[in-house]
Amino acid sequence: MPRLAGKRMVMEMLRAEGVEYIFGNPGTSEGPLLDALEDFPDLKYMLATQEGVAMGMAEAYARSTGKPSFVNLHIQTGLANGISLLHNASESGTPMVLTSCNSDIRKLAEGRTDLTEMTNEFTKWSAEVTHAEQVPGVLRRAFNEAKTPPTGPTYVAFSANALDDEADVDIVPSAGGYFRTAPDSRAIEDAGRMLAEASHPVMLVGERLAHSGGAAEAIRVAELVGARVYAPYYSEMNFPTSHPQFLGRASGLLPAGRAQLSSADVVLCVGTTVSSGYFYTSGHALGDDTKLIHIDSDPREVGKSEPTDLGMIADPKTALADLADSLESTMSGSAREAAKGRAVAAGEEQEAQRAAWASRVKGRWDVSPMSTERMMTEIAGALPPDTIIADDSVTTRGSVQGAIDFNEPGSVFGERGGSLGWGMGGALGLKLANPNRPVVAVVGDGSAMMTVQALWTAVNAKIPVVYVICNNSSYRILKLNMNTYKSHVLKDDAPESQHIAMDFPTPFNFAGIAAAFGLDSRRIEDPAELAPAMKRALALGEPALLDVAIDPSV
Repeated sequence: MPRLAGKRMVMEMLRAEGVEYIFGNPGTSEGPLLDALEDFPDLKYMLATQEGVAMGMAEAYARSTGKPSFVNLHIQTGLANGISLLHNASESGTPMVLTSCNSDIRKLAEGRTDLTEMTNEFTKWSAEVTHAEQVPGVLRRAFNEAKTPPTGPTYVAFSANALDDEADVDIVPSAGGYFRTAPDSRAIEDAGRMLAEASHPVMLVGERLAHSGGAAEAIRVAELVGARVYAPYYSEMNFPTSHPQFLGRASGLLPAGRAQLSSADVVLCVGTTVSSGYFYTSGHALGDDTKLIHIDSDPREVGKSEPTDLGMIADPKTALADLADSLESTMSGSAREAAKGRAVAAGEEQEAQRAAWASRVKGRWDVSPMSTERMMTEIAGALPPDTIIADDSVTTRGSVQGAIDFNEPGSVFGERGGSLGWGMGGALGLKLANPNRPVVAVVGDGSAMMTVQALWTAVNAKIPVVYVICNNSSYRILKLNMNTYKSHVLKDDAPESQHIAMDFPTPFNFAGIAAAFGLDSRRIEDPAELAPAMKRALALGEPALLDVAIDPSV
């Protein structure tokens, strides 16, 4: 059993856990860790100059690799800056070990911040290491908690004395783990019977389905029962968007989504919630006669808000595979024929959606400033087929998903949780996780300004990401939500607003900011210049930015 200083134990544990990158912005309290890092050249410190950048990088890296990422921020001050994006990591269930260093535990009279209290709201588990011998065990549990479904971020604080003191310890990493929890066989039988008898089934798919790698199983079930498929929030490829039964986003929060869901006699919800969002809406998202089957690896989600007829706590991929087997063995010939008819009808509905999108693109082709439909159509035509999209486009998201089909797992990652600032760092994390694939970040201007310091990290670390800034000179999402507030909460038939504090009268010169950091950058106002500029940026093999002026109208 070797005798090690606590700071060296941290590095040895990171090496044992297979960590390659430390994402962070250090302060004086992190000095001991940086001192120890000098002896561990295999651990790469990815320096960010703003904590949100480090958090975005780590969050996207973990989601793309499926492995817990490691973040180190500075005591309470840097930690506080990172908590906004810790909220996003919590919402997306990102396996992440967040850490910071605290003052010596003997500084009682002077006062110490309880760092675990700062993070408890958004982590699966938080703890502070106060003695050196605690380091391996606490880090082992932190990594284990982070990667065990339902996955999510954990937090560890290190007191200064724990890092400098020595102890006799063994360096043992967390177990590999076998996390595919099988469903109850009776639940599979009952769910299969409900779906086989359904005349208008609807399927809702979400992020935990993507985490389980269950897209193929979801397709199999959807095709067997002829279900229309929706996603309340599409921040990862959980169902191929070009599949004829996929009909886009639908949430039980707003009337349009409620209408789509309430028309179903059976809703199969997998790896997501039935409805989510800021505004409160009374009543239930589903119809009084609609039956709900909810499959999720997170027991906190099943039955959380909607009356649930059948709740199933299980790995989504495993449960859907078992459900498909059950359906194939029990569905009658007439049920199969009816399902085929529903699948055809869903395909026709998707064709109508695509025709409506094409019509919208054509109708807004010559809008000035350029429409988001034109912008994304031009960009889509210039992208290599293996491109990964970091989607932090906010109100441009409809055009991103209209112009680009996402059919392969890992082809798109979006912010989850509503905290602005994810995409600038997130794109860098995706590129580190996928060095041989092009990564393009589509980021709203309001979100980009939250973590624009990511441009420095891109140049400093030589990470070749192409940023596309959707520059509408406003917080357009706030304007849309103000309209929602007035129409759905205040019941105003003709909502009008001055949209106070939602515009940027002094424009953001992202091309100028990027150039100052050393990126190849360009301001684009003529849409005809966009596709050639994108191809050129991708060919550079270095960080680049396109600052695109788009229509700000609501």
